[in-house]
Amino acid sequence: MTVRVLGPDDAAAYQALRLQGLRECPLAFASSFEEEVETPLATVAERLAAQPDRAVFGAFAAQRLVGVLGLQREQMRKLAHKALLWGMYVAPQGRREGAGRRLVAAALSHAASALGVSRVTLYVNAQNVAAIALYRSLGFEAFGVEPGCMQVDGELHDEIYMLCVLPT
Repeated sequence: MTVRVLGPDDAAAYQALRLQGLRECPLAFASSFEEEVETPLATVAERLAAQPDRAVFGAFAAQRLVGVLGLQREQMRKLAHKALLWGMYVAPQGRREGAGRRLVAAALSHAASALGVSRVTLYVNAQNVAAIALYRSLGFEAFGVEPGCMQVDGELHDEIYMLCVLPT
């Protein structure tokens, strides 16, 4: 299993895996399959282009993309010491193989070294016990819950807000 920053050449594989995740795990994403299915591949490639304040990571098993995770530094000057993890998804064939752990570890390392941030936040569905356990094992602590954060198929779902303070 290898993890690296994705680029425009990975757009087709990234889009396919993201759409798979949106279909399979609708509670894990604020976006929906219906909102993203028509996104042109050129737009996806543009989003994956190298930027100094963000990166999208991919986990590969036998050269096949099996997991993705985004990292974005906050834009406002007073918040620029923080970054947000978003869009985590690991396909079934990458689960229990360390893909999720490697993705988060790579993002945290990038956040500290390349982005120079001291804190990383994320939001996770309160029902996603496996993801919460993974994040805790990598240094994240819950600091709040937003009741009814998302509404999916008429049902409200809570989100747990988590924070990792990076070593200085």
